[in-house]
Amino acid sequence: MTHPVYHELAMHLDRLPGGFPATPNGVELRILKRLFSQSEAGLACHLTLIPEAAHVVAYRCGLDIDTATAMLEAMWRKGLILKTGSIGKPDRYMASQFVVGIWEFQVNRLDPELVADMEAYIPVLFNAEAWRRAPQMRTIPVNRSIDPQLPILPHEAAARLIEKKDHFTVAPCICRQERRLAGQGCDRPLETCISFGDAGSYFVQAGIGRPVDRQTVLDLLETADRAGLVLQPSNSRDPAWICCCCGCCCGVLRTVKSYPRPAELMAAAFSVQLDAAACIGCGVCVRRCQMDALCLVEDRVLLDAGRCIGCGLCVSTCPAGALKLVRKPREKQPPVPANMAVALLRTAWKRKTLTPFSFAALIGRSQRDRYIAGRKFKKESPANGE
Repeated sequence: MTHPVYHELAMHLDRLPGGFPATPNGVELRILKRLFSQSEAGLACHLTLIPEAAHVVAYRCGLDIDTATAMLEAMWRKGLILKTGSIGKPDRYMASQFVVGIWEFQVNRLDPELVADMEAYIPVLFNAEAWRRAPQMRTIPVNRSIDPQLPILPHEAAARLIEKKDHFTVAPCICRQERRLAGQGCDRPLETCISFGDAGSYFVQAGIGRPVDRQTVLDLLETADRAGLVLQPSNSRDPAWICCCCGCCCGVLRTVKSYPRPAELMAAAFSVQLDAAACIGCGVCVRRCQMDALCLVEDRVLLDAGRCIGCGLCVSTCPAGALKLVRKPREKQPPVPANMAVALLRTAWKRKTLTPFSFAALIGRSQRDRYIAGRKFKKESPANGE
């Protein structure tokens, strides 16, 4: 019988922006038991989307500061929660959603049992309607597919996104690692997850990613194009990461691919246009497409526009120039939030797990707990002679 704390944690995670839906067979609870101890699960239920210092969490959980700090640090090292910090200020801790979040931090920690449970859970975890309303990732074209005449915004071009960043981290792809462990992976490059700034600090400090320079990242984007990988940054104009994904391993792309019209689920500003008369029937684009949007019939390519997610992989290698990217009509271009904080809040609002009123109440409770915790632990501190 599963301990009640895991049910509580599952409901807590489901209230976060990314969601964590229940299943009839409880596979989501088995996943949590593999990742969290009972005490860690209990503590995680007290963390919110608002970063808070250890003494605040300690007060809320009824723990002493040393115990709470040790537990929070251990959970952060296991990739179960998030931590932020700045010079001269104490570290602060906050809840991490399961995807994108806890699961991606399990790189190099996978085992066959965890992989099997996750494979069973992915179809339930991906809620197509929720993703349609507020996707966590978006698709941008590979660099070589962008025609100089194509009107493109700065957040829609990978190279221009890289130019605006200062710190870079690359780490293994959790999806490709998972599929290889299940004996179903492809032979595409593994180290293809790019993070920026604070988003990459965990991977470096945990020893599962490495810092690199801007040119290395640009070279990696070229490698991704040659390998036929779709570029998927986080869904904001100032992304925290760019994933290089394949349709056979990526949890999102694999699931979206199973739907008849992936174009309606993925956030993308572009789609492909085919000049059938120019097609020479080489079939390169068919092999490159990760969504099966192209097929070869009687030595000519046919395009299913409802399956095209605008990644540009077919465009960058078409020797006849029969394929090109075009901008979608404005009403079919989903909004791109300004930053990750807005993106997460928007996802929560669209899933109806958070409203402006409930978020304001969450901030109010955090401020109250900070005040009470500050007074409580100041009074108990031996430094005050009490």
